[in-house]
Amino acid sequence: MGETGGFRKYLGGTALISLGFFTMGLMDPLYDNFVPLFLKPYVGSMGLRNSIMTIDNVFALFLIPIVSAWSDRTRTRLGRRMPFILATLPLSAVFFSILPFAASASLAALLGLIVALNLFKQGARGPIVALMPDIVPGEFRSEANGVINMAGAAAGILATIVLGPLMNPTIALPLLGPTSGKAPFVLAGLLVVLSVVLLLVFVREPRARAGEGGKAAEVERQAPVLESLRSIAGAGDKSALLILVSIFLWFFAYQGVLPCVSTYMLDVLGVNFGQTSLAMGAVAIAMVAFAVPAGILAARLGRKRVVRSSLLAIVLVFAALFAHQGLAAALGLGGPARLYSFLFLMFLFGAFWIAVVVNSFPLLWQMATYADMGIYTAAYYVAKESSSIVSPPLVGLASDLLGIRSIFLVAAAFTLAAFVAMGFVKRGEAREGATPSPAAKAKEA
Repeated sequence: MGETGGFRKYLGGTALISLGFFTMGLMDPLYDNFVPLFLKPYVGSMGLRNSIMTIDNVFALFLIPIVSAWSDRTRTRLGRRMPFILATLPLSAVFFSILPFAASASLAALLGLIVALNLFKQGARGPIVALMPDIVPGEFRSEANGVINMAGAAAGILATIVLGPLMNPTIALPLLGPTSGKAPFVLAGLLVVLSVVLLLVFVREPRARAGEGGKAAEVERQAPVLESLRSIAGAGDKSALLILVSIFLWFFAYQGVLPCVSTYMLDVLGVNFGQTSLAMGAVAIAMVAFAVPAGILAARLGRKRVVRSSLLAIVLVFAALFAHQGLAAALGLGGPARLYSFLFLMFLFGAFWIAVVVNSFPLLWQMATYADMGIYTAAYYVAKESSSIVSPPLVGLASDLLGIRSIFLVAAAFTLAAFVAMGFVKRGEAREGATPSPAAKAKEA
């Protein structure tokens, strides 16, 4: 199974592909952290704010499967994924940059920009993700997924620790004027454009050569998206379906908590506006530190074992977050100690969460062929985004009715359910083998 040089000979290409994840890692944490706060002056209910925050997930649910499958069938001089990335990411950067300006204008302007931004950003996501398994063979995808998730997490650190606090200072810039509450979005937009340029210049997609195991013909005969997704659900071995159910459950937990954390920090921990991004910054630091080790550990111990162990640890972390406010008060912890202990728990969450994320995609990809890689990518996002649509309004409603601490209790329950579902998965390990990519075959030739 192993090839000479192992994963090292795919490391350079993986690092270049990770620029796509870097763009999402820049935009997503700023969007998830500050857009609920942009909405707060206009919308009082957290349940309603969280419902608005699902707009990106609604777009993702429909766009990612369609665009991923479309890119599977596309053949251009630039490749099959790159044309979609070039058509969507630059416009995403523009809309992202002007989002806070719309927020200061009116609710209608803010909602219009949220729709426009996510139309293009979610259109880019599927092709960006599908680039990696096009190039890296199955036995090395946990390691490769660790590298690209580390890049996304590094961007998250930049967004939350460096750019986020710039929401507070007022700096007058040419054309833009005072930047209070705006600078992080403008700077992130510029970095996204730079990343797109680097992707265009340095990333070369592999081409499936006619006669290579019938791959060219296989792509042309590929079933429509819904039919392909139904075939996954109807397969005799339910491992793929169970992985998708688990993904739905653990993202229900994650996406339910995510839009509430900045409000929790503002209202419960008493931090200022710019500091609300520090919690997601702690998560991002842990993700950078543990992304690559999580892939290596899974290669040695097995993906399923690492995922299930991490899910169980996350349940305990969510339980600790639920108890944090009461314990801090009982121990007489002051403001800084209470904040730092909360950030430490978020760091622990990030360490275990990245182990789940890094290995969940490879579990699915291991069951795919080169021709239907986009369909399995789409299936992942259907599970993820459908849970992300349902979860925020329901968790927000729980917060409105039971108090904001309840978000952690709900998240613990759904993570525990994912742990149980993963116990029935039988496939997806690297040792089972997978259909090699054209790049891998070309290197062997």
